[in-house]
Amino acid sequence: MDTKALRDLDDAEVIKQVKTARREVFGLRFQHATGELENTAGLRSAKRDLARALTVARQRGLDENTKA
Repeated sequence: MDTKALRDLDDAEVIKQVKTARREVFGLRFQHATGELENTAGLRSAKRDLARALTVARQRGLDENTKA
């Protein structure tokens, strides 16, 4: 998801996107460690998506543990 689309989301959806991106990165890292991951570029793009979502959340002053 690009930055413009993330900025258009409301606060609850941004937090949901952060949590989803964290789960995705964890799953990809696990697959990479066990040798099951075929597309290693997906790990890099997932990390970048997580960073974008975290940036938007921090700019808004959101904490993923307290809301939604």
